[in-house]
Amino acid sequence: MTTPATGAPLPAAIADWFAGRGWRVRDHQAAMFTADRAGDHALLVASTGAGKTLAGFLPTLADAAEGPIEGLHTLYISPLKALAVDIQRNLKAPIDEIGLSLTVETRTGDTPSDRKARQRVRPPNILLTTPESLSLMLSHEDSFTLFAGLKRVVIDEVHAFATQKRGDLLALSLARLQRIAPDMRRAALSATVADADGYRAWIAPYGDIDSVALVLGEKGADPDIDILLPLGRVPWGGHSGRYAAPQVMELIADNRTTLVFCNTRSLAELIFQDLWKANDQGLPIGIHHGSLAVEARRKVEAAMARGELRALVATASLDLGVDWGDIDCVVQMGAPKGSSRLLQRIGRANHRLDEPSKAILVPGNRFEYLEAQAALDAVEADERDPDIFRPGGLDVLAQHIMAMACAAPFSEADLLEEVQAALPYSALTPAAFGRIVDFIRDGGYALKSYDRFKRLTQEGTDEDGSRRWRVSHPRFVTQHRMNAGIIVDAATLDVRFKNGRKLGTVEEYFAASLSPGDTFFFSGLSLEVERIKDTDLIVRATSRPARIPTYVGARMPLSTNLAARVREFLFDRSQWRRFPGDVQEWLSVQSDRSVLPEPGQLLVETFPREGRHYMVAYSFEGWNAHQSLGMLITKRMEKRGLKPLGFVSNDYALACYGLEPVTDPAALFSKDILRDEFTDWVQQSALLKRAFREVSVIGGLVERQHPGRRKTGKQVTFSTDLIYDVLRKYEPDHVLLEAAWADARARLTDVGRLGDLLDRAAATMLHIDLDRVSPLAVPVLVLIGRETVATGTADDALIAEAEALVAEAMGD
Repeated sequence: MTTPATGAPLPAAIADWFAGRGWRVRDHQAAMFTADRAGDHALLVASTGAGKTLAGFLPTLADAAEGPIEGLHTLYISPLKALAVDIQRNLKAPIDEIGLSLTVETRTGDTPSDRKARQRVRPPNILLTTPESLSLMLSHEDSFTLFAGLKRVVIDEVHAFATQKRGDLLALSLARLQRIAPDMRRAALSATVADADGYRAWIAPYGDIDSVALVLGEKGADPDIDILLPLGRVPWGGHSGRYAAPQVMELIADNRTTLVFCNTRSLAELIFQDLWKANDQGLPIGIHHGSLAVEARRKVEAAMARGELRALVATASLDLGVDWGDIDCVVQMGAPKGSSRLLQRIGRANHRLDEPSKAILVPGNRFEYLEAQAALDAVEADERDPDIFRPGGLDVLAQHIMAMACAAPFSEADLLEEVQAALPYSALTPAAFGRIVDFIRDGGYALKSYDRFKRLTQEGTDEDGSRRWRVSHPRFVTQHRMNAGIIVDAATLDVRFKNGRKLGTVEEYFAASLSPGDTFFFSGLSLEVERIKDTDLIVRATSRPARIPTYVGARMPLSTNLAARVREFLFDRSQWRRFPGDVQEWLSVQSDRSVLPEPGQLLVETFPREGRHYMVAYSFEGWNAHQSLGMLITKRMEKRGLKPLGFVSNDYALACYGLEPVTDPAALFSKDILRDEFTDWVQQSALLKRAFREVSVIGGLVERQHPGRRKTGKQVTFSTDLIYDVLRKYEPDHVLLEAAWADARARLTDVGRLGDLLDRAAATMLHIDLDRVSPLAVPVLVLIGRETVATGTADDALIAEAEALVAEAMGD
């Protein structure tokens, strides 16, 4: 099914409102209304500023214009709490101006408990919520009456979670809602979707793609994107673009409001400090990221909405559609890593479909300059990053089954049929489903003697032999609701002043490196540690120099389509004229001294330097995959007597170094490394324990919170490590070990891209043995020793470290 014909007339009150505003109803808005009137589900793919949110709510507004609405009519699902609050604010204007009798409220983790209780009894007509809050609502026995009259679900920014575990949870919740309200229609909205049919299947009950209308938005003005050139040369090392802080400050002064995006929270704190140092005019600048306290984020969001800030430094916490219409410039610090992410961030500027959004990219080094140009070309070609759909997580399924049991006893066969209506679980077999139920029943064979794992009790069997289940004790209902959720953050400590005011959180492993008197930057302030008390890091403001908190987590991987474009740039000399002179020189000397790989080749260079032997592979598979491969390659080098000393990687290359030369790199890159070294490494490393901790929390095996107290990160880790060791020894086929292994392979090690690399290595490897370092190797080799550089001066140190390498690589 494609875009439906626009035929159903809007109610006069709504048509008059559009006319009174001087607006026309855009074709995609009318098409969404028509699809809903025809009883179809719908996916709207439209540019930011195209009125997607209004298109999603138009059928609801029309229903209200045609007659009074009783009870809960429409659910709006957002990936972000802030987005739900923003939509509530923006919905108020049309509702009031049209004169509709509609109530709108939010329900998120920040909603007071008394309001949550009232909402279940007297719900608003439109409820704005998140996947996690929806799942919690469905865990109550009154969910069957609360959602009985539900007519529509609007899923905003569907690309942000559909292919992840939060999407698994939402898909399961939609299946339950559809069973409660069979005539409910689903609508999903996105600006950046590559595989529209994949999303249509995900949206549809039972993956029935033909039941979902595809609505394509009107094309807006092309974005105005530039790459910022440094005042000097494009750096060899670094990935932050910090050198450009004075130039970015000039951009801020030249525009009304600028959003400065950073790829990590640590970088956001660094850039904020750099901008303040260059802020001679004292312009008001804010900072926003996920580790700041909710009060601090709300304060900054409100200041932006009022137009009081000239710039806001932010991370992915603001990637999604918070609507501030006065932003007229977006700056991306460092490379964007994907065309879809870049488009999403560019879309934060302007928010007007017919006017171009303005964006500036600030590449951190020479490879990133090529990547920035690749991203611009991909945006111009309307190319999106690939969407990878996968089977649903077993830990998420366990959480959902427990939630449904909290709402009411269930028949195993009936619930399986319902779960199979969610696309991620459509291939789930009765045997696999039964394993999950058995796990919730008693924890599994190795844990069944402990009462605290016996969450389900069998009530009997149905006529068809299907088992019937109920929750064993009310305390397990309380336990589930206190601990449910898909996002498992790293263990954190609250950063507080001694008067109790909370600034946000830092991760426990960073806090463990601090002693009283140490200083660090956070929330734009220089803070001195006074003491650590329980789960609080007590601080005071100081003017002393400070370092930046570091955060655990996989870095944003370079997308495969941008990697392919960068490869083309290297080989196609006709493209080089588009690059700065020093980047052209870099590529030209590389071509003279070694080679530039063809797009399909795996170039591997080996060379000696200062008593060590280096091997650099230019595989372009992203930092996560290269980190995993580095561990495997050095293990294999050890077995072969090559005496490895270490490895470093970036998104483009992996460099291993040791005391013996590598004469046969093909043997190191053979495919059996994934069968042998990979399996041993993952099972013996902390990766599997880390993955098990997450699936145990999500699957409900380990609690994060008890009534009246919250476990510390160390307590949770201790509990999960203990259980992990027991299961590895006595029940190695436990369902959560299976789930952890799947996570470790797919998410933590990026094994899919590793496999692709090793599949082509034997046939495409080009080994070049050199007598000295090559120009192409410099950006990755300057990373050696980086971890010993004090945070806050790392990029300066990298540049200094690069000088000797550059002289050797580029000299005669």
